[in-house]
Formats: sequence, structure tokens, C-alpha cells
Amino acid sequence: MKLFECQKCGQLLHFENTRCESCGSQLGYLRARETLSVVEPDGDVWRALAEPERRYRFCANAQYDVCNWMVDDDRPSDYCAACRHNQTVPDLSIAENIVRWRKLEFAKHRLIYTLLKLRLPLATRAEDPDGLAFDFLHPEALSPDGTAAPVMTGHASGVITINLDEADDAQRERIRTEMGEPYRTLLGHFRHEIGHYYWDRLIADTDNLEKFREVFGDERRDYAEALKQNYENGPPANWQENFVSTYASCHPWEDFAETWAHYFHMIDTLETARAFGLSVRPRVAAGGDLATKFDFDPHRAAIEPIIDGWVSLTIAANAINRSMGLPDLYPFVLAPPIVTKLTFIHDCIRSTPRQKQPSARPPAPDWHKFSRIGGIASKIFAKVQA
Repeated sequence: MKLFECQKCGQLLHFENTRCESCGSQLGYLRARETLSVVEPDGDVWRALAEPERRYRFCANAQYDVCNWMVDDDRPSDYCAACRHNQTVPDLSIAENIVRWRKLEFAKHRLIYTLLKLRLPLATRAEDPDGLAFDFLHPEALSPDGTAAPVMTGHASGVITINLDEADDAQRERIRTEMGEPYRTLLGHFRHEIGHYYWDRLIADTDNLEKFREVFGDERRDYAEALKQNYENGPPANWQENFVSTYASCHPWEDFAETWAHYFHMIDTLETARAFGLSVRPRVAAGGDLATKFDFDPHRAAIEPIIDGWVSLTIAANAINRSMGLPDLYPFVLAPPIVTKLTFIHDCIRSTPRQKQPSARPPAPDWHKFSRIGGIASKIFAKVQA
């Protein structure tokens, strides 16, 4: 993630900030300019110092302190480019749900930021029947007929469902420990599930499918049986030699989604390293191979500096974490077959026709579905991919 600067006082700002901690100025994110700007009231609308000739409104979700993105004043939609993808949110009459929803939105907005930076095709359900939508559901949702049904985090037909319990840090850590996972975060969930979404759009029924099968395996293998075998018998003994995680080893679909998520981890973290002007130069005789200056844009770079930079950065970050008595920041190994998979994903993303960058006043969809339900799901998915 890039860094931002207050236009009034020069204070360093972060993506989720709503006010400058130095001068107290109100802040809003301008999607078209990819910047966080000081905004000042101008009648019923807001003027952004980063683009003073335009007028904006805050996304309607700003009232819940879950979004700081702005909407062009001439757009009919009340929701920003990130929140327009929401299909179902939790019951907001329950204070605890707002706290958890806020965590979900912070992670989702980071995901949307990366999708826009990579210029991947991105549409709402109004713009495309198979467009991207999010359901944030209570863990004990009810189907329309009133029967209870467990909510599983997953993807189906363009809809990403996230169990609200995943926003409970203690609950998520308990699940991570029970499942023997080295890593489990909200942002990781979003990046994994969006991998399934883009498999449907960049791989299935495209010229990329045969190459995918060469690299990841045949996705026509029985998915339910593969998951069953994984949960009953565990991963192959040598899984680290070919897969980025144990879950990736169970089926080519999951291997793709896990690897996709790691590619997004790399891109976002390397952008942060670049924003802080970091470099790695180990002060040991054999440290030259790890020497890296993070002065490249990972969204536009070739795969080689991304991989090389990532290895150097994570070795250093893991050492820092150990100095604090913490687990490794990145407890994974990128074996050569995994690098091949990352390269395939990189090439697929770079060869995809770029979504046009928004103009200062992009055309607006005329629809936004935003339902607030308390423990009652508008739809329960019987089958999910993850």
C-alpha cells in the first residue's frame, strides 16, 4: 500500500485514515486520483484539496465509520466504487456487528484498491449479471424458509461470502490453531476468494486453460472428493516442494486461489516497502544476493524483481519478527514450482485487457443493492469453492 500526505500540514497519512492526526483535517479517498485528500465542506458537498475544481460526497457507508472513499457529486449512486459491490451486510442495529463489519470493510477496501491498481476487469451485479458481490453473513444465518444453515466463507458464481465470525480476532485465531494454519487473516480470505472469482474470468473457457492445467493440474478432478481426502488424510508428505500451503495441495482450484492470494500479498507489501524507501543490504560476506532496493512499482514490474525483492524483504522481516519474539511474518517457502505458478498468475494478469482507468467524472451505474438483515441471509449457498 502506498503512503499519503496531508495537503495542509504534510503529515504522513495511511489508507484508512479519516482525519489527519496532526492538523485534524477531514480526509477522503479519491479513487480516480488514487490519493487520500483533505476535504472541506462546500455547502452540501465537499471540496478536495487534491482536486479543488471538483465536488464530492462521502460514501453513504461513511456514517458507520467503515468507509472513507468519496463519490463524485454528479453520480446518482450513494455508494463508492468499493461499497457498490456489497450485496448483504450484517444487522447494523447490533453494535458488535458494526465493529466486525468495519474490519471486513477495511480488508475489502484494500482488496479493491489492488484490483483497481492492476486494472483487472471489475463490475458490479448491476453492470454484469456475473459481476462481483459480497455477502457478509452472521454465522447462524437462516434461509428464507426459516431453517438454520451454517455460513461458509467461500465463492460461488461471482458472490464472495464471508462469515462474520472471521472478523472476531479471537475466534479466527482459534480456528487457525485448530486447523494447524500458519497464517489466517481477513485480508487473506478476501485475496483467496477473489482468486476463485478471477479463475472464472481469466482461466475458465479461455486460451489460458490448457496452460493452467500444465502448471496447476486438471481442475476436472472431483472437487468434493479432493477436499474430503485432504481433511481425512492431510496433505502429501512433500507438499512444501510444490505448494504454497497445505490447503493448496488439495485441488488445482485451491492451489490457484492460494497462489493468487500470495501474489497479492507480495504486490501490496512490496508497494509498502517502496513507499517507505526501504532497502535490504545484509552486512555479512554472503549477503550480496539479498541486497535489494525497493524502488520499482510492483503493479507494473516484471516477475523477476517481484520474486527477488519478496525473498529479500521476507527474510529481513522474519528476522525482525523473531527479534520481537513473534512468529515469522511470512512463514512460507517459494519452491521453484511455486514460482512457476506465481509467474503464470502474473502473466495472466498482465495479459488481461486493462480496465479503463476512471476519469475524474466516471459514468455511474444506476443501481446499488444494499440490504441490511439481522441473521437472515438473502441467499444461502449450498456449494462453495472454498
